[in-house]
Amino acid sequence: MSARASVHRRSPATRIGTVAVEIVGTDLPGRTCGPDTDGEWYDDVRVGVARGTDTIDLVPGDAETARWTFPIDLAIDEEGKLDERGPFVLGPRGERYLGLRWLRRDPSGNDVVFRGAKFRLFEMDSALFEEALGEGRRLVGTLGLTDELGFPRCATVRPPVITWTVA
Repeated sequence: MSARASVHRRSPATRIGTVAVEIVGTDLPGRTCGPDTDGEWYDDVRVGVARGTDTIDLVPGDAETARWTFPIDLAIDEEGKLDERGPFVLGPRGERYLGLRWLRRDPSGNDVVFRGAKFRLFEMDSALFEEALGEGRRLVGTLGLTDELGFPRCATVRPPVITWTVA
């Protein structure tokens, strides 16, 4: 018997297809909002979709609407559970989510992430994903991007704040 510890590897998941996801945001909070807990205002507010550690496709905080479309891959894992994958899918297996990030400019002119919103894929009905797999279909999440206090929407966003449909 070898002194090396045995390594248990998971069986590869079976890829079943790609779903186009579209996030549609309305009611944006504006280019300036605040104040924060230190009394400072957020300036040059923008929102974008999370792609790994990057935030891309930035939309000004005073836009009429914001819209992002991107693909996610679907697979069935070794336990028969749906597993979402791809560069826009964040989090470990079983806790996958999509995200938006809010950026502002600091006094030095650098972009700073100051809020984020999560859309937990693992809490969604897998039938939505299966229905969205068809040619020309997409999974659409629609939400207002200003919270009840007038700030950029953040934290975990669940229905009824976001509505998921297949178009």
